[in-house]
Amino acid sequence: MSRSVLITGCSSGIGQCAAHYLQQQGFHVIASARHEQDVAQLKQDGLPAVRLDLTDDASIERGLEQALALTDGELYGLFNNGAYGQPGALEDLPTAALREQFNTNLFGTHHLTRLVLPLMLNAGEGRIIQNSSVLGLVAMQYRGAYNATKFALEGYTDTLRLELAGTGVHVSLLEPGPIETRFRANAKTAFLRHIDMAHSRHRQGYEQTLARLEKPGPSSRYSLGPEACLPPLLHALTSANPNIRYPVTRPTKMLGWLRRLLSDRALDRMMLKAGG
Repeated sequence: MSRSVLITGCSSGIGQCAAHYLQQQGFHVIASARHEQDVAQLKQDGLPAVRLDLTDDASIERGLEQALALTDGELYGLFNNGAYGQPGALEDLPTAALREQFNTNLFGTHHLTRLVLPLMLNAGEGRIIQNSSVLGLVAMQYRGAYNATKFALEGYTDTLRLELAGTGVHVSLLEPGPIETRFRANAKTAFLRHIDMAHSRHRQGYEQTLARLEKPGPSSRYSLGPEACLPPLLHALTSANPNIRYPVTRPTKMLGWLRRLLSDRALDRMMLKAGG
């Protein structure tokens, strides 16, 4: 029987690409998404799929139960991919919006991970891969909510790895930089829903933010397609000694190195020049 892997956030981008790729590699993939129409599309595309909304504990529990019904109660891998970005200066960000960001990007991931871990511990093996970000390594203005969740995910995952030492359950972090997905479109929707641009002292910076989010084509000259995340994901699932971190794209590798090399103030100056 092929090893089963549950993936969150498969409606598009990295999650959808990973689901098809791992299925082609022989894994029993269970894709998940928060909206029924996306689940229906995944099934139409040939993927076993369940509805799983990371903001809703009951939905997480039902989704996992349905996934396990498709795998005879076994689960070898969990790719915690589902997340979104909430742009906006922290001073303009309603607390409810920050709470929403954490509910999806961290608390839902935690709830699902806790439910899955007993299965893996009982089996004496398993793989958990967390989709972090270059913004889990360095901060950028107007990305504070997303930064906070990804910094938290990095610390959460480091702690989990220590606590699972010797159990046969391995935990890895995928750290993408600019990847071409629907991320910018979803971020624009979140920005317009929560940020009062017209009455903010950051209005000029927000205009630049919107221009970046609306820009057609790649967001950066270093942007890669979601397929760039597939080789490290496969390695994390199959290697006898998976890496702790998998940086993806040149900016992640460069900024990870510069964070260790530069002083905090020098890094601040560099990130300020990078703009909103």
